[in-house]
Amino acid sequence: MNSNSSQASRLTPPDGPVLVVGGAGYIGSHTVRMLEESDVPVVVVDDFSTGHRGAVASPLAEVSLGDPDALARVFSDWKPRSVMHFAARCLVGESVENPSVYYRENVQGAWNLLEVMRDAGCDELVFSSTCATYGVPVEVPITEANPQVPINPYGRTKLHIEHMLEDYSKAYGLRFAALRYFNAAGASSSADLGEDHQPETHLIPLLMQVALGQRDSITVFGDDYPTPDGTCVRDYIHIVDLADAHLRALGRIQNGVQQVVCNLGTGSGYSVQEVVEVVRHVTGHPIPTQMGKRRSGDPAQLVSGGSRAREILGWVPTRSSLETIVRDAWRFHQAHPHGFEDKDGS
Repeated sequence: MNSNSSQASRLTPPDGPVLVVGGAGYIGSHTVRMLEESDVPVVVVDDFSTGHRGAVASPLAEVSLGDPDALARVFSDWKPRSVMHFAARCLVGESVENPSVYYRENVQGAWNLLEVMRDAGCDELVFSSTCATYGVPVEVPITEANPQVPINPYGRTKLHIEHMLEDYSKAYGLRFAALRYFNAAGASSSADLGEDHQPETHLIPLLMQVALGQRDSITVFGDDYPTPDGTCVRDYIHIVDLADAHLRALGRIQNGVQQVVCNLGTGSGYSVQEVVEVVRHVTGHPIPTQMGKRRSGDPAQLVSGGSRAREILGWVPTRSSLETIVRDAWRFHQAHPHGFEDKDGS
């Protein structure tokens, strides 16, 4: 039995579609694909500020969370049973430079969504949170017991939303899952869905751009961290494993669990230099590097700890070896050297 058919047994028979907000984005589109493969009806809500039309095949409502009246019409038309919420601004540097946009689009947008859900009697939500809510960890690996002290507006907005979910759960009976990701990476095995951000800031797709000849080199920000090779260490989780965790979390709250809060990571960390070496091996490209200064606020290590996701969700990553992640990402970028504009112009 494959992971998708196994997951379908954990979801209750649909009496309304799942509304996937931000379903045209990187993580959302992979989760939509897995829902569809599990025979779960899906409606995507996206304003295409960062998502891509080429990533969407499901019924679509082009709506912004900043327009609660339009969002309410979507709920009235489609009567969703559950919601998955991926839509957010997520660039740390941009959040520091322009926090107003992050509080408006992330926090205000989430509040609009929660209010529309409450008015519609929809009380099941899976929320895309982040390990950035922990800030600089007091210990590594990072368990869910680590204090949440975010150090940038992006992390703060996600923590504000987690607090809203807790309050709505207590006051209004909302059942929710808050999933704190580490570094999402990789692409679909069919190479038709993958990572395409504008501007691109994530390490693996930037390395793919070097391998494709679109960049001359990659800048490594700091080689004097207290890590084995001096470069930052991060926990990379395959996007397909991440999508699987969302379906498992949805199944839990559909079956009556009030709250699910857990990290999503592998528990293994790879340094920037280790990632570069794997990309060199997979692509056959030398991947020139340049050394830059440390970036403000970059912790030396961010690695997930604990086993709560395994205990609560029965979730065990199966595709998250670094070489598998890189090989899948390389296939996508070879097939789409200019991202989704090759497919849909957006």
